[in-house]
Amino acid sequence: MAYLFLVGAIIAEVIATSLLKSTEGFSRLWPTIGCLTGYAVAFALLAQSISRGMQVGVGYALWSALGTTLIVVIGVLFLNEPMSAAKVAGVGLVVAGVVVLNFAGAH
Repeated sequence: MAYLFLVGAIIAEVIATSLLKSTEGFSRLWPTIGCLTGYAVAFALLAQSISRGMQVGVGYALWSALGTTLIVVIGVLFLNEPMSAAKVAGVGLVVAGVVVLNFAGAH
């Protein structure tokens, strides 16, 4: 059950982060409300995931790494951000770090 809450937290965080540009520095009301609501939901679901037995380090690592990876993909596909070898390598290193953390502390 903890992983379901974590998936929800990741989705909410990715939606909120995707809305950041459209808030125009938090000067547009509805995108700002959507963004802040998404972050509040993300943190609430992350807290639920951790309170249901997931280790804090593992939960946060998964949340941040998967969120970062998805945001990079969304940026390239929908926000006209360039893809580069450095970006691919960076995301790969983040994912590798999470894998190592899971092997070291998840069991």
